[in-house]
Amino acid sequence: MDIIAHINTDFPSKFGIPRQSGLVEELVGKIVFKPEYRSVEAFRGLEEFSYIWLLWEFSEAKRDNFAATVKPPRLGGNQRMGVFATRSPFRPNNIGLSSVRLERIDLETEQGPVLWVSGVDLMDKTPIYDIKPYLPYTDCHPDAKAGFAEKVYDYELKVECSEELINKIPKQKQKALLKVLAQDPRPSYQDNPNRRYGVEFMHYDVRFHVQDSILKVCEIVDLRDGGVEYEQI
Repeated sequence: MDIIAHINTDFPSKFGIPRQSGLVEELVGKIVFKPEYRSVEAFRGLEEFSYIWLLWEFSEAKRDNFAATVKPPRLGGNQRMGVFATRSPFRPNNIGLSSVRLERIDLETEQGPVLWVSGVDLMDKTPIYDIKPYLPYTDCHPDAKAGFAEKVYDYELKVECSEELINKIPKQKQKALLKVLAQDPRPSYQDNPNRRYGVEFMHYDVRFHVQDSILKVCEIVDLRDGGVEYEQI
């Protein structure tokens, strides 16, 4: 398959990215197409849709061997489920699927037609294979069962971050960051209240502790200033 585009997001690395699309509506992505796919005609009619499907590559989760089972993070990282019953990035083929809101289309830019989308769950520069419109009458199933995922849907942490720290982040990005942290970026098997964790967001290293379902931001370092990097998770 040919890569048709790449998406620009606020996540330079995969750690901290929401585990599903749409969980943090404030996360915005910019889709830039490769030169051979920049024909304006290819986008005719797309502006009539409010959501689109992205088919993309788990470019940082490639494996040579097939594993029949995986450990879903929200089940504590200890219980195994069949790979086809999960959305784990470790799959027979590294294909991801995301439903995102189409905010706008800029047809005339130096990069050709550009799509702006929200609710993204993709790392910066993720390769995209295809884009399809979301059709509510066939893609939405209100009576669908969510299996074991339904049990952990409402899981969130309480986030504490001082005004001094959060103001280091651009105003228009603060709400998105706080929602990302509330999703609990840690691997589910790590629950050490004394450990300092770090999530890279934009060009910032956001460092925090978690204890009793409360995430407290203790430091935000601008990596452009040459700050010392902690272990990323």
